[in-house]
Amino acid sequence: MHRKGIKPNKNTPTILYGYGGFEISLKPSYSATIGKLWLERGGAYAVANIRGGGEFGPRWHKAALKTKRQRAYDDFIAVAEDLIKRGITSPKHLGISGGSNGGLLVGAIFTQRPDLMNGVVCRVPLLDMLRYTKLLAGASWAAEYGDPEDPEMRKAILRYSPYQNVFPDRQYPKVFIETSTKDDRVHPGHARKMVARMREQGHEVLYFENTEGGHSAGANLKQHAKRYALEYVYFSRQLGLK
Repeated sequence: MHRKGIKPNKNTPTILYGYGGFEISLKPSYSATIGKLWLERGGAYAVANIRGGGEFGPRWHKAALKTKRQRAYDDFIAVAEDLIKRGITSPKHLGISGGSNGGLLVGAIFTQRPDLMNGVVCRVPLLDMLRYTKLLAGASWAAEYGDPEDPEMRKAILRYSPYQNVFPDRQYPKVFIETSTKDDRVHPGHARKMVARMREQGHEVLYFENTEGGHSAGANLKQHAKRYALEYVYFSRQLGLK
């Protein structure tokens, strides 16, 4: 989607958003935040309905469970490649965004295909999937991701787990990772250790940790407004939206 009267081209700053898990559907909806802070200023916004979500029923969700998780990431990559192929944007002007399971999604995408984008907002994410069952509610998600203690599952998880797949000899876009100190669903340790590892390897990464707000990363409207401002200023600078 984009503002009326704009014809997207390879220079159009574009955000691609996704989730792809737990049979949750990303349906068309109105967002004043996206409209005011991005679309009205000339940016484009796309939503990827990838396998793992619930947009096309239970089988769509089951198609990306456990050892088949990579299918969700392959779908998201395919959407990004299609946006570029059709001239709607280009890697220089494409950013990706997701939170929670969607944070895992964009973490997997930027570690697998850093050439596709120039900006990443990774919000309250799961990132160390070899240890996710040991932190907070993680053990309850084994039906979705699989148990990393199982050798077959561990092998599949290791192939995409972002924390285990970031390397010092690869070039990544400047990533913006966000979390909350009081997140009672996804432990902030996922974000903290990923930032520490990336910085140790010499990569440029931005980090914001809100001290309140739980998994929503904001306790009130003022805190949410600050988070949105940080995200859209970041995307504006990375993707070239003036």
